[in-house]
Amino acid sequence: MPSPNQITINQLFRLIGTPDCPKLIDVCIDEDFNEDPRLIPGAMRHPFKNISDLAPELAGQRVVIICQKGKKLSAGASAVLRNEGVNAEYLEGGNYAWRDADLPLLPVEALPARQANGSMVFVTRHRPKIDRIACPWLIKRFVDASAQFLFVAPAEVEAVAEKFNATPFDIEGVFLTHRGEKCSFDTMLDEWKLHSPALDKVAEIVRGADTNRHDLSPEAAGLMAMSVGLSRMYRDDLKQLEAGMVLYDALYRWARDAQSEGHDWPTSK
Repeated sequence: MPSPNQITINQLFRLIGTPDCPKLIDVCIDEDFNEDPRLIPGAMRHPFKNISDLAPELAGQRVVIICQKGKKLSAGASAVLRNEGVNAEYLEGGNYAWRDADLPLLPVEALPARQANGSMVFVTRHRPKIDRIACPWLIKRFVDASAQFLFVAPAEVEAVAEKFNATPFDIEGVFLTHRGEKCSFDTMLDEWKLHSPALDKVAEIVRGADTNRHDLSPEAAGLMAMSVGLSRMYRDDLKQLEAGMVLYDALYRWARDAQSEGHDWPTSK
């Protein structure tokens, strides 16, 4: 049985990808991390010796500390944060338990670098509809919750990427974009090893909507309709992204937990 300040891998896995996911901080020493340089989705690295430095920005958040085996480093670091008033737990079994359960792990070498402020920065074409909302949702929920997104004119994407050290996506000629019949959302799943039954179902729907292949999934036409509707509701791309996050949160929870559920009328039947 885990201690009161521990969280199990199954409990954490259910939270990842949802708005309720805690802040995840990996405190493995470099030697241990370099043996298997992968991160639990959404986690960021920070030296355990300096963990108290994060206390001010973690105030009011739920935090889970992760180390290699879920023992002294994560137990100690979470205890330090609790002394600073932070709601901190640590992962039972650590990265080893997560790995042994065959749960998704992000290969660090495939991830964009973080900026000086600790966030990743991405840039794409303005006036998003489907892929350019779905991809930011994926990044924020599974890669970097603090990621920033720059929406600019199509002709300026690559120049902005260079000048602002941002990662371009969903534009022709860049790495994170459509490949064959698959869309940018698929490419990110492939490159970041984020495949799961739920995310693969979301990808199928996104692909069908984004490439006008509504035959791929019956939900694709609905996603297309809602996405176009959102794009007409908002002139501000960031406000549209904020609204779109709720749409994809709902789609993910349906794909993960409720695909078999229907709705009948009248209720007496």
